[in-house]
Amino acid sequence: MKAVVCSQGKLEVADIASPRPGPGQVLVRVLRCGICGSDLHARLHCDELAALAAATGYDHFMRSDQRVVLGHEFCGEVVEYGPGCRKRWRAGTRVVALPILRNGRQPHLTGLSAAAPGGYAELVVVQESMTFPVPNGLSADHAALTEPMAVAWHAVRRGRVGKGQTAFVVGCGPIGLAVICMLKASGVRTVVASDFSPRRRELAARCGADVVVDPAAESPWEAAPKGRITGANDVLNLGFDTMQRLRRIPKLPWWHLFRLLHTLDAAPTGPVIFECVGVPGIIDGILTAAPPRSRVVVVGVCMQADTVHPAMAINKELELRFVLGYDPGEFRDTLHMIAAGKVDPTPLVTATVGLDGVDNAFAALGNPERHAKILIDPASTTIVP
Repeated sequence: MKAVVCSQGKLEVADIASPRPGPGQVLVRVLRCGICGSDLHARLHCDELAALAAATGYDHFMRSDQRVVLGHEFCGEVVEYGPGCRKRWRAGTRVVALPILRNGRQPHLTGLSAAAPGGYAELVVVQESMTFPVPNGLSADHAALTEPMAVAWHAVRRGRVGKGQTAFVVGCGPIGLAVICMLKASGVRTVVASDFSPRRRELAARCGADVVVDPAAESPWEAAPKGRITGANDVLNLGFDTMQRLRRIPKLPWWHLFRLLHTLDAAPTGPVIFECVGVPGIIDGILTAAPPRSRVVVVGVCMQADTVHPAMAINKELELRFVLGYDPGEFRDTLHMIAAGKVDPTPLVTATVGLDGVDNAFAALGNPERHAKILIDPASTTIVP
């Protein structure tokens, strides 16, 4: 088959042996495959990523001296089954799948492991148990976005944003845009998006952001509607005011009300902030600027060492969460949210190329003013995104 092979930081189109499905696996003909920011990183920094993965217990991340087919955001159609499958869908059925295979008891990340070639190819192998049929006649373009949108859905779920809370999205690259889409799909009324790029701010507005800010000209924290808690004085005065009111009621066991609030985790909070940039200094900048009792959800992947000032976060009692990936339920739910029209990822897709255009697409994605998400259509002859 024809595929784009990555080795020593270079991409080349090559004819390689077609993959064969093993036990419990399905061979799929690729219709679309998205280019992810992690693909851009893996192309040039896979040895660093592999060392990091090994430290967490995964030893099969791609290395620069291997020949690897990238691509983990794909939609395709069923071609044939390996042994031991239940053969749930007829040949030609359009499907998406979690990008992970298991050979025996060893998992492999599809498109990020030499043992699991990805979707920058005409064919890809998926695990039957991790595969889902595409509902409602959803287009291949939109179905291929299930994977990155599932990453965003997991982040939003982990952020536990109340509909009345303000959500900030710092960084409006593809994952930031996906987070905006999912925040609005979940009913969050006020989403403030911040990015230096005019093009990305335009896309953020199209994805549903209620307030879009150029941080070079305006603070996103000042652009948002003011909440009950904007500084330390607000927290302290809230305590005084609450106790003053409660103590006016004779013999009221007011401490029981506090215990109930503690049990329900219903204390006043600040906004939820999604860090979607992934460069050194961003987290500390957010911790410094965020209102007290905010929750900071780190979605952007920073590969360099970074520095934060814990005392700042302690004084504000900030919550810092790191998120990664999604689970099968979130992946399936994301697919159906897209298919049902509850979330529209259309603004994310800015171009489509064939396999011969992948190298050009990687170069184009280095300019934030041009593109957000570029899809690969293995049947296309387009080489310039």
